[in-house]
Amino acid sequence: MRTFLFIIFLFICAPSFSQLVPVAFKKTADSLIKAAPKSYEEINAVLRSTRSDTVSMRYFAKEAINNHYLDGLAYALNQLGRKYRNTTQYSKALALHQRALEVATEVNNLELRVFSLNMLGVIYRRTDAIKSALDYNQEALELTETVKNPSKSLKRSINVALNGIGNIYQTLEQYDLAISQFEKSMVLEEKLGNKLGLAINNQNIGNCYEEQGKLEMALQSYTTSLSFNEEIDSDIGRVICRNSIAQIYVKQNKFKEALNILEPTLIASQALGDKYITSEVRTNLGQVLIQLKRYKAAEKHLLKGLELAKRHNLPRGISEANEFLSELFERQGDYKAAMVHYKKAQEFDKEISNDRNLRYVNDMIMRYETEKRRDQLEVLAEENENVKVELRKNRTILLITGIALALLAGIFYILYRQYQLKNEKKLLTLEQSMLRSQMNPHFLFNSLNSIKLYIINNEKKNAVHYLNKFSKLVRKILEASSLKEIPLTEELETVELYMTIENIRFSNEIDFKVILDGNIDPHTVKIPSLILQPFLENALWHGLSSMKGDKNIRLHISKVEGFIHIDIVDNGIGRAAAEKIKQRKVLKRNSVGIAITTERLANFSKDFQNSFYIEIIDLHDDKGRASGTKVLLHIPTV
Repeated sequence: MRTFLFIIFLFICAPSFSQLVPVAFKKTADSLIKAAPKSYEEINAVLRSTRSDTVSMRYFAKEAINNHYLDGLAYALNQLGRKYRNTTQYSKALALHQRALEVATEVNNLELRVFSLNMLGVIYRRTDAIKSALDYNQEALELTETVKNPSKSLKRSINVALNGIGNIYQTLEQYDLAISQFEKSMVLEEKLGNKLGLAINNQNIGNCYEEQGKLEMALQSYTTSLSFNEEIDSDIGRVICRNSIAQIYVKQNKFKEALNILEPTLIASQALGDKYITSEVRTNLGQVLIQLKRYKAAEKHLLKGLELAKRHNLPRGISEANEFLSELFERQGDYKAAMVHYKKAQEFDKEISNDRNLRYVNDMIMRYETEKRRDQLEVLAEENENVKVELRKNRTILLITGIALALLAGIFYILYRQYQLKNEKKLLTLEQSMLRSQMNPHFLFNSLNSIKLYIINNEKKNAVHYLNKFSKLVRKILEASSLKEIPLTEELETVELYMTIENIRFSNEIDFKVILDGNIDPHTVKIPSLILQPFLENALWHGLSSMKGDKNIRLHISKVEGFIHIDIVDNGIGRAAAEKIKQRKVLKRNSVGIAITTERLANFSKDFQNSFYIEIIDLHDDKGRASGTKVLLHIPTV
């Protein structure tokens, strides 16, 4: 809905822009809309020369809406998004590409869907949102792999996706894997004769070599990229390459040569209006001027680079600018200012290389590579089986019978092994999913932010208290995640810690109590690890977060013959009201924790005579109004 409103705003706020559109373009647009081609290549062949002209693209998008030509609308929105992206207006660019993706999906245009996904991946990568960038590039690549004979446009999109995934590997400091992806993309670009793609891949390979300390190889790759950009007359490409070449000269202590490149490059980048690269050039220029002991000029460029990075939300740029400002002030003897900038650089370094985020992305990459190899093996196995069938047709009946018997025995063995491996994989997947649901980034980031507020407000005791609670909770979750079952007392300690941390964000309004029947020894009773937190999280975020007044959660544990009964009762708004609130939200928070817990309980119950079962009961008061939710959890003990 937000993206749709933004598009409406884009056209309403400039009602007279169509007067600026040349008559020739209007005729071109009208004829294109009448022909209504669906492929990206056909649309681009007509509009390529004007696709960077925002006035023309806005006019074409408006006319496409009026004539319900949604394929053309998706194309125009993507081109407008690229223009905003290249001028560092990322929020506007995201809205345009997201709307383009929705439109392309609506008309089932695969080429434009893939193009939109790749463009979203580029923006998220530029803003260091690694996980989102990988998700979009990966989805784009998976869609292209569903087409047996991809068009030229789809082949280019495959290269963009490979390039994007290579950039993710590079962010993860897996440089050899990144180079492998870029080289695959470069082979395909050579076949297409796409010099822009060759320029981009050579630039990326140079970045990897630079990070590995292979400076001469990096310089060679940057120079090759620059030559391709000269051939296609790409101003932005020249700026990027020259900035990178200057970085190599800095590392080789060739500061004057770097300065001679960076000063005209800054002018060129400012002319382009790309604040992302301008911020980088200013920071590099400041670094060079520090080495040349031109401190005032260095401070000027570093501060302007820092300002650009802050204004356009560029964490990496903020970190680097602060790092060099720290070095500058240290050289001038202003150690207090140096320390301030050093701390800021460290703060943004932590934000960029957040361990949880990188670990999650690594897991996604490995899963993607594993699934892809498995699909390739299945295709090879199918082709091999077809060859065997053809050979068997030319053999005698006796030989066929012998092979059939041997094959049948092999199939039974393979099926048996697959059944075993499937169970092992399912168990491992459940453990991984359970850990991710317990340690999801939203909870971790919000908890740390809450603790950070105590620090900012100088509430040292509260900060230390809750930080200890938080670290103990993380340790307990990590320890329990490797165990199939744990004592009840350990599980209760974990949920107490979890509720204490969550209660910070509810201003300690939640009244949480555990009621344990006297016939239960929590040290001897064993239950599956980490099963209660998903239900408590549901009670908090769907039952209590939207209500006012007293907020209560009661956890009652009792024991009857053959079962442990656990009741979780909240006085929230009820499931029906929570679902209505969820439907109104633009970003819907999907809870998978309960589904994972159900599967784990089913796996746990296989070793017992009795089976588990879960009941969720809606509570009502005397007048029939929703008064909360009750979850009944029955875990077998025999």
